[in-house]
Amino acid sequence: MLKLPESVRMAQLPALWPQIQASLRAEGAQVGSAAGKVVQLDAGDLQDFDSGALTLLLSAARLLEQQGLRLQVRQVPAKLQELARVYGVDEVLWSGLTA
Repeated sequence: MLKLPESVRMAQLPALWPQIQASLRAEGAQVGSAAGKVVQLDAGDLQDFDSGALTLLLSAARLLEQQGLRLQVRQVPAKLQELARVYGVDEVLWSGLTA
């Protein structure tokens, strides 16, 4: 399972996205051969974030969708769930949410 870092802010995305993207592609290749077709991403360590975290998650979901896979985010902080609700992307991101 992939993990988000403790901090995801918009200013960090240019450096962070290539790393996450490579990890998603590698994980997707492994999951793609399995029955579930779900890539899990653990957000439990995430403490310091802004809307950049939503951008990253939406980009991750889009990337995986292009590979025929689905993103499932686990242990999402309540404040990030609320931010997604405010931005109107909660149903897109949390359809596969698990605690």
